[in-house]
Amino acid sequence: MSNLLYVIGSPRGPKSESTAIAETFLDAYREANPAVEVDTLDLWHEPLPVYGPAGVEAKMSVFAGQRPEGEQGDAWSGVLRVFERFNAADRYLFAVPMWNHGVPWPLKHLIDTISQPGLIFGFDPEKGYTGLLTGKKAAVIYTSGVYGAGRGPEFGADFHSTYFNDWLRFAGIEDVSDVRFQPTIATADADALRRAAHAEARRLGAGFESPELAAA
Repeated sequence: MSNLLYVIGSPRGPKSESTAIAETFLDAYREANPAVEVDTLDLWHEPLPVYGPAGVEAKMSVFAGQRPEGEQGDAWSGVLRVFERFNAADRYLFAVPMWNHGVPWPLKHLIDTISQPGLIFGFDPEKGYTGLLTGKKAAVIYTSGVYGAGRGPEFGADFHSTYFNDWLRFAGIEDVSDVRFQPTIATADADALRRAAHAEARRLGAGFESPELAAA
């Protein structure tokens, strides 16, 4: 039985396009996999620990092979708590709207909190980084109001999916599917794009445990 962590990156609730598409994916996934356990992490309603100076020093202590203690130890305990919840899942669903060409800051906060040595990645001075979250898979819903593939720079740039997909790979999550509704505002026919995105989300959700269906 799979455990899926559903990470909500939009604060707009039922008005959010990315959340609505993610819910379509989730409905199809649950229908195909009734025994699945879903943990929902709404980044706007579950504050993460502030990863400040003590957290940074704790990270450097771990890099040096030392155990964080005192204030650093407290900060590191907060990191471990968030990471353990994230790592408990073997499937992920992310609703990721574009903000200023990138990802919303609470999602970046999550990434910076758990991207730690020995947790998300290993490091070798000669071989570089190694992602540690292997054997997992993710689905990502990408939406943007104005940016769209093939549009000129006057419509924005994609530091959104490029950044997040790279982070997933960095963490060791290589099996990644995405659904895009771009743009959601500056388009002549948003309804057609919306219907297509929901249809793709439904297809991916239904086949998320079956590589043959998901790749069809």
